[in-house]
Amino acid sequence: MPKFAIEVNGLRKRFGDQVVLNGIDLAVMPGTIFALLGPNGAGKTTLIHILSTLINPDVGSARVAGYDVVRDKNEVKKSISLTGQFAAVDEVLTGEENLLMMCKLSGLTTAESRIRTSELLIRFDLAAAAKKRVKTYSGGMRRRLDLAISLVVSRPVLFLDEPTTGLDTISRRALWDNIIQLKEQGITIFLTTQYLEEADQLADSIAVIDQGRVATAGTAVQLKSRLGGEVLELRNGHDELLLVVPTSGKIQDVMLTLNELAHSLPPDTQVSIRKPSMDDVFLALTSKEREESYA
Repeated sequence: MPKFAIEVNGLRKRFGDQVVLNGIDLAVMPGTIFALLGPNGAGKTTLIHILSTLINPDVGSARVAGYDVVRDKNEVKKSISLTGQFAAVDEVLTGEENLLMMCKLSGLTTAESRIRTSELLIRFDLAAAAKKRVKTYSGGMRRRLDLAISLVVSRPVLFLDEPTTGLDTISRRALWDNIIQLKEQGITIFLTTQYLEEADQLADSIAVIDQGRVATAGTAVQLKSRLGGEVLELRNGHDELLLVVPTSGKIQDVMLTLNELAHSLPPDTQVSIRKPSMDDVFLALTSKEREESYA
């Protein structure tokens, strides 16, 4: 068993004149959930495509389940499952037919396919809709079916590229429960997301990338602590957010910050103090990266 389920060193990738990945380093421990955060165009999907052997890097190396993604492509493919940004299901078929088809394509016998299909329909709460055509499914049901399809054959590493995009809150949280259950079975989960709460709730470790580089990495608690002890949130009389400012939380620091800002804020400004959130971390890191790139 390799020390890391996923290991990336100095990974670079460009498409024409656009540098998408600009020296990525990261490592994911086996049996954990790792979240990759970043704005659109940061390189999240490109990294997953490299790790799943869909494209090759230009420079650097990456290993998944101990196998090199360039030299050992077949072994990597046998070790991973992948769910992309959009549900890859046949809308004309029923949920049961989709799963049976993928089971047989994966090499299972007819009897094995029926048993596995039944197991997955129950696990992902789709048994009641098994005979219905997928075109009648809600977004959450399609996403659960897509995830079930990716698990037809159990693999040690699962890649989820923005798995809950477009889902309502209830469907998103139901899918979170499914993801946590997979982790409890020992599966390593590498997910990309734009939902900061998702990373905060699910991930054992997080990396934030922007403009093809890792801006920071660590646990949610570690990332929040780097902003300081408290955050000042300033809103106008209409409860519209004006500014969020990290501080140490000490009274001298808070008073100094407010005195510096007082002349530029409307007189009806309301001030509250709270603990940093992942939103604060994300905005602080990505805005800093952009400021440095234009300096």
